[in-house]
This record gives sequence, C-alpha cells and structure tokens, in this order.
Amino acid sequence: MRHGLIGLSCLFFTMVAFGQAAKPYSPAGHELDSLVALYEKIHAAPELSHHEERTAALLAAELRQAGYNVTERVGKYADGSQAYGVVAILENGAGPRLLLRTDLDALPVTEETGLSYASRATTKNAQGQATGVMHACGHDIHITSLIGTARALAAQKSQWHGTLMLIGQPSEETGDGAKAMLADRLYERFGTPDLAVALHDSSVRPAGSVAIAAGPAMASATAFDVMLRGIGGHGAWPQDAKDPIVMAGEFIVQLQTIVSRQQNPLDPAVVTIGSIHGGTKRNIIPNEVKLELTARAFSDRARQIIIEGVKRTAQGVAMAAGIPAELAPIVTQLDAESVPATINDSTLGARVKSTLVDTLGAKNVFDEAPVMGSEDFGVLGLEGRKIPSVLFWLGAMDPVKLAEAASQGKTLPSLHSSHFAPLPEPTLRTGVTAMTAVAVSLLRE
Repeated sequence: MRHGLIGLSCLFFTMVAFGQAAKPYSPAGHELDSLVALYEKIHAAPELSHHEERTAALLAAELRQAGYNVTERVGKYADGSQAYGVVAILENGAGPRLLLRTDLDALPVTEETGLSYASRATTKNAQGQATGVMHACGHDIHITSLIGTARALAAQKSQWHGTLMLIGQPSEETGDGAKAMLADRLYERFGTPDLAVALHDSSVRPAGSVAIAAGPAMASATAFDVMLRGIGGHGAWPQDAKDPIVMAGEFIVQLQTIVSRQQNPLDPAVVTIGSIHGGTKRNIIPNEVKLELTARAFSDRARQIIIEGVKRTAQGVAMAAGIPAELAPIVTQLDAESVPATINDSTLGARVKSTLVDTLGAKNVFDEAPVMGSEDFGVLGLEGRKIPSVLFWLGAMDPVKLAEAASQGKTLPSLHSSHFAPLPEPTLRTGVTAMTAVAVSLLRE
C-alpha cells in the first residue's frame, strides 16, 4: 500500500461506543498532501478525449496499489478504435454492486490560470490547428477524488459489504465514452451495478460544500449537422440561382420558434447553432451551407419535439425557396455526440442527500437547480434509466473569492474557461469525505 494507507486506520471511521454510527472519514495530513500532489500531477498532464492513455494508466496503477482488480482499455468506439476505459473491482461479500465513476479527458483549451502546476500541454485539433490542452472542467478533481475514495474504502472493508465497481471513463467531453464502454460489454464482463453515483465539481459553489438536484440534474444533448443545398451562381444574377445562404438565415430565425412556439414553456429546452459555413467569395452564391446544432432538454418529449422540428424547419425553408427534391436538405442526427438527460433517481437521491447532510452538515449541502449543461453519466444508467443513478455537485471555488465576486455582481471563471481554477485541498477533502460516506451508507444495506 502506498503513502499513508497504514495510518488510515487511525484517520478513518473511528467507531463510537455502544454500536453507534461511525464517524465519517476525512483525509488529513500526509494522505491529503499526497492527494493534492497527485491532483497537481494530473492537472499538469491533461489528455484530450480518445487519447487518455497516460491518465488511464495512472488511475489503473493507483487502484491496483489500493487492492482492486483492475482491467484497462475497456471500450470500443463506433469506428472500431480502442478506448482507454478503466474498470476496478473490489468484492467484499454479499451485498449491492455500487458503481462509482470518474471521467478522464481534458479540453482543447490553453490554460491561463498562472498556477505553478498549470498545463503547458499542446496538441492539434481535428482541423490541424495548434491548441493547448487543459483540465478546464475539473476531471482531474474527479479522478483524484475517486482515488482517495478507493483507498479509504479498501482500508475499511469492515464498514461495508457488497461489490465496488469503479469506472474510469474516457471521452466524456465528446459524449461517446460511456457508450464505448457499454459497446465493449461493460456490464456483461464486470456485472451490472445495482446503483451508480458520480460527482462533478462546481464553479458556483464554495469548496467544502456539495449540492444535489432532485430529479433532472443535467439536460440531454442532441447534436445535428444540417446541410442546406441550393444552386450556386453569380451574385449579380440571383434569379438564376437558389441561394442557400438566404435559406440558412431563414432557417436560423425559424428554428427559434421550435422552443418559443412548439415546446411547452414549462418544460425547458434550448436550441443553439454553434457553427455555420458556406461560400468562398463575396460575389458567388454557393451550392451549400452547413450548420452545426445542439439541442438541450430535460424531458424525452421535449427532445423529440426538437428533433422533429429541426427536420421540418429545414424542409420548410427549402420548399419555400423552390429547391428541387433531389437537393432537399440533409439533416444528420449525430448519435455519437448525443447523450440523454442526467436524471437523479428520487429514492436514491434522497438517500444520498441524507448521507451528505449527516456527513457535512446541512449548511454545507445545497439544493441545486437543473442545469442545461450535459453529461454522459446517464448513459451508464441504461435506456429507460434501469439503474438508479445520482450525480451530485462538489463545490470547488475559493469561498473568499466567491463571496467577493458575488458582492460585486460578478462570477468566477466557469467550467470550460481557461481561467478555471479549483481550490484543491478543501475540494479534494470534501470530495473524498462525501463520496466515501455515500458509498459506505449504500453498501451497509
């Protein structure tokens, strides 16, 4: 066992006399210092989605040293390529099978935090452009928290019974990592969990706190490519052409009515066009315009209304422009980049919240509203949410800076920002304390 595990017994669950509940574990001293050092190491060496080889190897090595049976390179992408998923199993008698998950990947963001351990990694994106790489979404916090939790649970097997199934999931940011692991027969090979729990760091909550949503936690994301095809020509003679740029403008405006006029306003949804490309020169009407869209929703009904609306709107503007049938718009729904909503199971969510309150105190546990951001953690719960799952938020911000920003009507740098900088020590202490307590409470029953 590495750094501090021998001393964990005096730091971990100290039993109270007369059979009362154990005192929650909180990493301290050398154990906390080692987790902070590990976090800084992971932060300084981020890897993009589909390329998490070193990160996965580090996680696998840590979990093996903690006593888990570890399998690496679990996952197959849609193109047949290998994923860097990690599965670690620790069996401890009869009881529930609990899945705890971390994501592994970073983002194509050039870090500007000025931290001593800031990432200086660079790479090229799919377009061949140079970019920095950064853990701008805090997956390094998630990885380190899982490692700390794994160590604690392995050291105190007398406090729980059942099977721990720890997942190091690649490619969360591209939305296909959980799907890749399921495609590689994750549950057939390692057992289907009875429950699943994950945490995600928060840029709006102070370090030392957590937050949890009742029901919908994060929206679904549905990706589309829309190709509007026209008939190109000279800009001076538009009557001899069918202008797809004008069609694109009409499509963009009309698309807004899907949410504002076709969708129930009490069931939130968002449609965003993030990319539009068409044309080569100011006096040439092009043959086509490509748009890239994403749609967000919490309910399956809202998601379906948007899917049908995007297709119908594209067809409608083409029909209005007199586009011949053979040049009808091509609307492609990108399943590999689409994920379901993250919905916290009501019964499991209540149990998790109760444990968090007991462990951290009510003043440090917030009720969180749903957010329109998306996650692929819900994929692991299977279609129809067969596996009860819960994701809770882990406060990661310096409380003093957070309060100062709030007093000035400002916010701190958010997730995906080049300036996003969690406060490591209290964030990791709370992450490990919270997740360990949740795991023990669920594996006592």
